[in-house]
Amino acid sequence: MSQKQNTPLSLGSASIGKLLMQYSIPAIIASVATSLYNIIDSIFIGQGVGPMAIAGLAITFPLMNLVIAFCVFIAAGGATISSIYLGQKDLIRAKSVLNIVFWLGLMHSIVFGGLSLIFLDEILYFFGATTETIPYAREFMRIILYGSPISYLFVVLNNMLRATGYPQKAMFTALLTVLINLILAPIFIFVLKWGIAGAAFATICGQFVALLWMMIHFSSTKSFVSFNRSKLFTFSVSVLKKIYAIGLSPFLMNVCACIVVIFINKALLDTGGVDGNFAVGAFGIVNRTGMLFVMIVFGVTQGMQPILGFNYGAKQWQRVKKTLKIGVIVGVIITTLGFVVAEFFPQQISRLFTTDSTLINMSINGFRISFICYSVVGAQVVIQNFFQSIGKPNISIFLSLTRQLIFLIPTLLIFPHLFGLNGVWISLSVSDFMAFAVAAVTMFIIVKREDRIFKIL
Repeated sequence: MSQKQNTPLSLGSASIGKLLMQYSIPAIIASVATSLYNIIDSIFIGQGVGPMAIAGLAITFPLMNLVIAFCVFIAAGGATISSIYLGQKDLIRAKSVLNIVFWLGLMHSIVFGGLSLIFLDEILYFFGATTETIPYAREFMRIILYGSPISYLFVVLNNMLRATGYPQKAMFTALLTVLINLILAPIFIFVLKWGIAGAAFATICGQFVALLWMMIHFSSTKSFVSFNRSKLFTFSVSVLKKIYAIGLSPFLMNVCACIVVIFINKALLDTGGVDGNFAVGAFGIVNRTGMLFVMIVFGVTQGMQPILGFNYGAKQWQRVKKTLKIGVIVGVIITTLGFVVAEFFPQQISRLFTTDSTLINMSINGFRISFICYSVVGAQVVIQNFFQSIGKPNISIFLSLTRQLIFLIPTLLIFPHLFGLNGVWISLSVSDFMAFAVAAVTMFIIVKREDRIFKIL
């Protein structure tokens, strides 16, 4: 194999299908791995601690989304900018991005983690915690927040690995976290009796080991992109602006997810009556399962990102369009599989998390209603991330807001009043379809406009 093929430069010449397989499969495995250790934690917590712990864990979702939001703010922007610079054959700037995102990740984690720890109880009550669920939520989040520097740098460097031509290494680091979590979580929860805190400890331990491995990689001059030691503390204002501009879309998406979960938790507590905490727990089960398939689609988009960024930077528009088309098709196939699983096997899925009959029945109902329009979610996610990958953050931001905020909040204010608890699940399904429709129309309009622009060039 030639040197060209061993570097990201092959992104501009190799077969699109081959490149998507090369980059997306490792990214999918890595994304599934990330989702799996969340599911594993939920299963161990549900079976080893109890149904109220599941509800407590669900209360942490908004805060976890905020943790992720500040991670991807840097990670997504840094990965996209690196890919574009590599497409422009500017290796020096690509290295400078690596330096910048490392320090940004560290600073963001310290500020966010510290402030969240100080006001943790107030935050959790605001997110829907009750006297029954807050002990579990507090215990879990305290450990996660203490470990936030590890989590932030893990996410940032994992994205940089993929963007700089090492998708397999990015995959293995993610798998490593899952393996360690799978080993340590049952020991901490069942053997050492650490309860829900044990799941959090296992997560941080897995990320720490993987982080050490990535630090060794990026410290080596043999890596295609490595830390620029001579300019380790040098910040480029223009690069900073680009990172934040592009990272703003996934950041807002996760912030919106946080806001939405607050509304969902409130609606579930209001309409669930005496079983309100169980309704929140049911949402936790449904959400964890749905996120598994969304994370697979995110894996596809992460694999697409370096291909899209490189070819857009190299002005190879036809390769960009082909990548988008294949991505949309694959995304729909994945979320259609999620629809089939949720509609036909809701009881089996629910029993993995709990033995409580009330929680199981609520979860089954949630699966069957909220997943009705789930097939189109894959297309919406791919289209949204497409605009982010080619450096058009404003469009991506708009599309992320449609699914998470613009459509879902109004439906959550309307349907629960009409249909009670079922109205919460209906809201999720309706907003999914409406967001897809807007994304599809936007894609066709912008692609046609870019067609005209690239014909002129």
